[in-house]
Amino acid sequence: MPAFRQVGEKQLPNPVLCMAWSPKRDLIALANTTGELLLHRLASFQRVWSLPPSECTGKEITALAWRPDGKILAFSLGDTKQVVLCGVEKAEILHVFPMQHPVTCMHWMEVTEENSALSSFYNSEDESKLFLPKLPTLPKSEEKSDEIMNLLGEVRLNVLVLGGDAGFVELYAYGMYKIATLTGVSGTCRSLSLSSDLKSLSVITEVRSADNNPEICYIQLDTGLLSDCLSEVTRMARKFTHISTLLQYLHLSLTCMCEAWEDILMQMDLRLTKFVQEKNTNTQVQDEFLELLLWGQSSDKLILFDCCLYNIFSSQGLKKLGQSIESSYSSIQKLVISHLQSGSEALLYHLSEVKGMCLWKQKFEPLGLDSAAIEGAITAVGSFSLKANELLQVIDKSMKNFKAFFRWLYVAMLRMCEEHVPPELNKMTQKDIAFVADFLSEHFSEVRSVWSGKCLVSPFFFFLHLQYLKDEDEDLVSPPNTKGNQWLKFLQESTHLKESPLLFPSFPQKSLHFVKRMMESVIEQCLQKPAEVIGKSVKQAVFLPLYTVPESSENTPRLFELPSLWNDKKAKMHYVLFCMPEVSPSKLYLLRKGTDPNRHIPNSVMSIDLSHHLDNTDDDNAAAQPNYIYSCLDARFYDDEMLTVVLQGSEEENRRRVLAQLPLASALSCETEFNWQTHLRLDQQSGAIPCQELVLGNQWRELESMKAQFVAVNGIRKVACVLSANLRHIRVFEMDVEDEDDEGADSQNASADQDGLDASMTSQGPGEESVEAEDEGGEQKGAVFQKTEEHLESEEALELS
Repeated sequence: MPAFRQVGEKQLPNPVLCMAWSPKRDLIALANTTGELLLHRLASFQRVWSLPPSECTGKEITALAWRPDGKILAFSLGDTKQVVLCGVEKAEILHVFPMQHPVTCMHWMEVTEENSALSSFYNSEDESKLFLPKLPTLPKSEEKSDEIMNLLGEVRLNVLVLGGDAGFVELYAYGMYKIATLTGVSGTCRSLSLSSDLKSLSVITEVRSADNNPEICYIQLDTGLLSDCLSEVTRMARKFTHISTLLQYLHLSLTCMCEAWEDILMQMDLRLTKFVQEKNTNTQVQDEFLELLLWGQSSDKLILFDCCLYNIFSSQGLKKLGQSIESSYSSIQKLVISHLQSGSEALLYHLSEVKGMCLWKQKFEPLGLDSAAIEGAITAVGSFSLKANELLQVIDKSMKNFKAFFRWLYVAMLRMCEEHVPPELNKMTQKDIAFVADFLSEHFSEVRSVWSGKCLVSPFFFFLHLQYLKDEDEDLVSPPNTKGNQWLKFLQESTHLKESPLLFPSFPQKSLHFVKRMMESVIEQCLQKPAEVIGKSVKQAVFLPLYTVPESSENTPRLFELPSLWNDKKAKMHYVLFCMPEVSPSKLYLLRKGTDPNRHIPNSVMSIDLSHHLDNTDDDNAAAQPNYIYSCLDARFYDDEMLTVVLQGSEEENRRRVLAQLPLASALSCETEFNWQTHLRLDQQSGAIPCQELVLGNQWRELESMKAQFVAVNGIRKVACVLSANLRHIRVFEMDVEDEDDEGADSQNASADQDGLDASMTSQGPGEESVEAEDEGGEQKGAVFQKTEEHLESEEALELS
């Protein structure tokens, strides 16, 4: 029986540019040439969801990386220079941040080192829950608001490493907080791997040589400061990740506040604009309404205006409009109180703790924490809280005035149109008249151009408090009246309190959006200095030129090209796997470096000879089998002890493609030492590299009817995905084949499991299913679905011929 069990096959409509297995689930993410992101399940390669390209984010996906817990998927966009964090459960974009350069590769790792200080921090990380209330979910987007808070993930530190052109490398703790901006890396980054102990970072770059030929080089960077200050880096990064998440939460809260008025404002704006465009008068709206309020008389134009409003909205429409506006007032008030104020309090709490870290200079000063910058961020958050409270007061006053005005206007319209006025609406107290007068004074004095017909009607014509939600830099049209405020008068007259740093400054002329942007800018500035300080501490420890880029690979997608990097956590080693087809087409090369740059590794370079037969050595006819010479098309680390490779026969009569597992034990036992001459590239001294031959046994399978080229593997989940040379034909395999008896039991249960899958797909629409349907424990794999191979398109058949 052939090794490896095929569990899915599919011909995709668009070429695949990159693919990555989830570290925790039997899920694989694919990005194609159209900019679409796809998530497929191992079983029959069932599609879970797809995320189409967006004008806001971009259409050119250049790299993929999974967060170590498998709940967040990061991808980079080359056309817009952005990195996006996407929730896996619902295919929702949770966080987007811009980059200075297009990202060409990324790697997301989790720290495995432990110490007593970290253990104490892990146990006390949730102390904020004792002092802060749980942030309420956002209306109409409860699931998304919960996902936003899930951006925090686990307490254990994980780092997203991004690389790009011109030696651009940045490190983001928890995928959100930039902890290092590295300099001095030469060339374009093609692959990255940060060691799990944070001692070093391996980088594969493409550098232009003196004769302008592209060369592949290996660089090892010493990140010892991160390792030495692991506990402090984790505490600082965790706090700033809390802060970044809260900023995203406040942004969504403001969006919900704006959406609360969107339909009403659009309705009024369109209808009133149509009316005003048809009129031409120089009379002020305020004067007309005040005359009607005081004398009960109105001009012909105001009568026409009111009658037009009555005809536009109708009697029942006006009542519903008034109720909707009042409801929207109440919704905004609730959002300010429960979301903006709660989020601001949480921001102040976490920033205050960061300020406390700054004062512990022995621990945190080497990381670049600046107490003055943190103090400025605290002040900015305080100003935002004051502005939110100011909006609350304006809304409270506007609700009273608007309710009185709308009731009076409705009665006036009924009278002008000679309609019956209900008795309960026909009474107005002196206080009601004062509210109407205040409304006219505040809302119409600055909007003269609306009535004159010289411009379109603005939504702020009736709701000037919405100027606080306007995302512009202009001053407020109608700032709050602070005359008679005893507290402000006291502050202005007090010499000591006037410029006191203990008091948060207010910006009475600015909108809430303006103050929020200012707050975000100040917080961003205090985030930058640690990244600069840590980045300058990173030094280049190793620079090794490997080989020149072969002309045959010029058209190969960069995301699939070797070398492949791997971090052996137990042995604390960096592995680099690559081929040099122009020098030795039938050899696979392995470079080893310790995660500690000062650690000497014997036998650091070796090669694996692929010139042997692939049949089982226990077979009696093995000796009679011819020895075929194979070349390696692609190779990835399956785990610390095994490689997964796609091989191709080199002879004309043997062009078959083979998927195989190569054990590393015999190769790593090589005792021959290679003396690297640093003034030469590795390909110029390849003849001296020690070589080992491997015996595969039955750990291989011929890939029939497929021009296989690339492979993606996950040794934890024991799965592999093979991609054809045309980037559209995919086969999925389970790599550890069970006994035949177990296989029979699996096939008997396949139909029942298929029924369960179909049921879960019903709520997701045709062809898609929920990620939640999978067993998250990971102890049992998804059911194996026996599926007849699909008819492949003629393109694949022609390619094979």
